[in-house]
Amino acid sequence: MDSPKDDDERRVPSGRGDCAECGVACVEGQRYCLNCGARRGALPGAVAAQIKPMAERGRPGSKSAGVAAAAGATGAGTAVAATVGAGAAEAVKGTGLFAGIKMPSPRAAVVAVMCMLAFGVVIGSATSQLAQSAGLTSILLEPSPKPPAEPESEEEVEFEKEEPVEEETTVEETSPEVVAEAPEPEPEPEEPEEHELELPEEPAPPPTEIKHVFVIMLGENSYEETFGKTSVAPYLSQELPTLGELVPNYYAVTKGDLANQLALISGQGPTLETAANCPNYTDVVPVTTTPEGQVQGSGCVYPATTPSLITALAAKKLKWKAYVEDIGNGVAAGQAATCRHPLLGTPDTSQVPVPGDNYVTWRNPFVYLHSVLDSPECATTDVGLDQLVPDLKKKVNAKTPALSYIVPNACHSGAEVACESGRLAGAAGIEEFLKTVVPEILKSPAYLDGGLLAITSSQARQISAVPGFIPDTTSCCFYPTYPNLPPEAETPPGQTKPTGGSGKVGLMLFSPTIEAGSVDETTFANHFTLLKTITERLELEPPGYAAEPALLGFEESVLNPAAAEAEEEALPTGTRPLWLTGLSRAGSAAR
Repeated sequence: MDSPKDDDERRVPSGRGDCAECGVACVEGQRYCLNCGARRGALPGAVAAQIKPMAERGRPGSKSAGVAAAAGATGAGTAVAATVGAGAAEAVKGTGLFAGIKMPSPRAAVVAVMCMLAFGVVIGSATSQLAQSAGLTSILLEPSPKPPAEPESEEEVEFEKEEPVEEETTVEETSPEVVAEAPEPEPEPEEPEEHELELPEEPAPPPTEIKHVFVIMLGENSYEETFGKTSVAPYLSQELPTLGELVPNYYAVTKGDLANQLALISGQGPTLETAANCPNYTDVVPVTTTPEGQVQGSGCVYPATTPSLITALAAKKLKWKAYVEDIGNGVAAGQAATCRHPLLGTPDTSQVPVPGDNYVTWRNPFVYLHSVLDSPECATTDVGLDQLVPDLKKKVNAKTPALSYIVPNACHSGAEVACESGRLAGAAGIEEFLKTVVPEILKSPAYLDGGLLAITSSQARQISAVPGFIPDTTSCCFYPTYPNLPPEAETPPGQTKPTGGSGKVGLMLFSPTIEAGSVDETTFANHFTLLKTITERLELEPPGYAAEPALLGFEESVLNPAAAEAEEEALPTGTRPLWLTGLSRAGSAAR
């Protein structure tokens, strides 16, 4: 039995010849005329059998006769498409399954079928042996003239209004060898331009934020006795300097142990009585105030209106405490256990230590301020040293004092004469006290969270039993005129003066931001400088002489060397911030 392919090829005339419809020359084996589209030779049997019933439906008088006639005008190929389209439409329309459904018009069906046949021609030409052997480079299919419009039924017209028919377009075949068009490649993402990797600059350390200040106030000790090379206190002169920063050029501001402590907490200059440690406990009278905020008068206890570090802390609602060693040892003699002081207008009976009670009043400067004495908080803020360690163990946010002022007793202050038989005197007597207190402070939460510890002496020794002793009366940096003392002879201003103070005492500073083991030989400072620094760091109003514009607090290079160095490097060449001009500027601003 012959295959469909053999049956189809057998009906193609052999040899060259002319088209029976239009007379155009055809090549051997050509099935259709390229000019008119007529088929050469008979249709394959299978195709003829399928078309015959459809052709009979297209006889004159039928609904599809007009469509068949129109298709005949376009050539055999188009006629087949029209006949198939019309017949198929009628067949589907006549079934019960699609009864009542509006179908496309024959002309629309013809267009659809022609498009399908055109696609089939392209595929067939690409795979046919004839197409592969043909010498044609391209085939252009020209559509036949559009057939005249035929009258259509009302149903068809209504359907076409809903579904408009697309206009026929010219189809052009570019080549018998159809190559699938490759999709356009997606644009590759643009690579960023190459730049050198710019690392963010390391932020400079923030300025020192001081939240808790600890002051350990020793007694009468010169710099050489405590921190110098000749010191007999190795813990104080050798071990502690490896943990903090030593400021050798630190001076007392006036004469008298008590007067220097009052200067540190209030900025007040001395009276004749405070310079002598107040043997009689009396009020300062009369009370007048200079433009510099200095109280003029005689006596020991300053009025409640006198500004001080305590009133500045109260204005900011910050807490303070004084931890005074042996303050409660006079209870047996009828003295108070806290806020201990003599009765106003009476002699002070605690001027010197006694066996079993090494507390002396003039080592506790807070009881010389009515702003403290007249407050009920004095009993809870001016307390014994035994409360220090429990307070240090409190969490930072548990109302840790912003100021902790620590006072050793007469045995641990560095007095030249031992407080009791068998006890050490001088700087050697300080060791026992500091070895107990300092480690507790340095490991406390308050110190680790913005803490600053300062250790200094009230003044250098002014009286000594040593033959040939010469007291140190030098002063430095800021030379105010004390209105309650006789005026001194004028001396040229400079870093230091040979008179007006109580000598060089030195200062040790400890803070988490301070470089351990450092020594600052360039900074010159005194008790007013430390007061100014405390008020600046705690953001308080400076009292007394600490408010003088000529006085500068500690510069950033002292309290936070890393931050100061970073800020100075960031400045343009030739510029320098005001606070880096050094405390030596204050020396030239002598009053």
